[in-house]
Amino acid sequence: MNRLLPLKLNKGAERRLRGGHIWVYSNEVDVNSTPLTGFEAGAQVEILAYNGKSLGTGYINPNTLICARLVSRDSTYRLNQSLITHRLKVALSIRERIFSAPYYRLVHGDSDGLPGLVVDRFGDTLSVQITTAGMEQVKDEVVAALTKVIKPSSILFKNDISSREVEGLELYVESALGTVPELVALEENGVKFETALKSGQKTGWYYDHRINRQRMANYVKGQRVLDLFSYIGGWGIQALAAGATDLLCVDSSESALDQVHHNAKLNGVEERAATLHGDVFDALKELHSSKEKFDLIIVDPPAFIKRKKDHKNGINGYRRVNELAMRILNKDGILISASCSHHLQSSQLKSLLLQASRHIDRNLTILEEGHQGPDHPVHPAIPESEYIKCLTSRVLPV
Repeated sequence: MNRLLPLKLNKGAERRLRGGHIWVYSNEVDVNSTPLTGFEAGAQVEILAYNGKSLGTGYINPNTLICARLVSRDSTYRLNQSLITHRLKVALSIRERIFSAPYYRLVHGDSDGLPGLVVDRFGDTLSVQITTAGMEQVKDEVVAALTKVIKPSSILFKNDISSREVEGLELYVESALGTVPELVALEENGVKFETALKSGQKTGWYYDHRINRQRMANYVKGQRVLDLFSYIGGWGIQALAAGATDLLCVDSSESALDQVHHNAKLNGVEERAATLHGDVFDALKELHSSKEKFDLIIVDPPAFIKRKKDHKNGINGYRRVNELAMRILNKDGILISASCSHHLQSSQLKSLLLQASRHIDRNLTILEEGHQGPDHPVHPAIPESEYIKCLTSRVLPV
């Protein structure tokens, strides 16, 4: 076996890797011994401590702050079809233990030992997203391993996420195997959906809130529900299926709202589902002016804080949208407020909800705190892998 190019770390810089982390930052590299200019983006490397002792194998991108990612602590292993196949089998085993149907996130990047790879499963169709140059180098091996382990009828590369640009990768959406249907079916908490993988957001669906949506069912029977940033109705349609009297979904995407009606029809609840196309903030102001009221409101926006420099504006955005939602809640209403910004801590979300409630003279108590589901495992050394926050609160007049 050919020896990999060495990537030597500064003295003491190996402590984080030995402690369980799997990322190497560019300022941790001994550039005198192993200059970063000597590597191509995506090349596989052997990561060495300052004393030359092997820390494992991984891949490198010399042009990014996270310049290397550890793949194995055994220096004999490479990121190849064999290793990917093994890691896929390990990831599949826990999903099959938890879920009775093949609708889940199969691979969640670093947490499943496959950094830079996300795979969502929709029965025999797979939606694959590659976010790093190292994983892009082995995308054929990824397809071969998925074909061997899952035996899908079709695989889609949904590689149009903006974070690829940081890695110097092009954006594209293309079929890697078979013919990907325009709409693929999935089932979540006993509710049926269809989603358009090629044109949909991210990988086409947000499995990460599955458990939170399941818990929502306890609150919706006989209630009027408002689903903000609804996408194709993941929250709202499940609310109707659980007994909500009627639903209004609000989203800025007209095609997503068309899909809400389609998914409502799939479940026989179309007569209770309505949609409103437009900016959520503007829609909330209009609903307030029209004196509309709801019993339960879901606030599940896209990430308002994508980078640390967005923090101040993002915090303000979360506070404003939750305050506007509280204004149109009926007395003794339920607010489900979520965030997918890993830069927003759970304590901060609680604090801004408190601020919003006090600003409009309401009393707020938190009933439940939810997280991402088990098919989105958290790597304990990587805070970024824990990103979903979901607070279910009761909002009362003073």
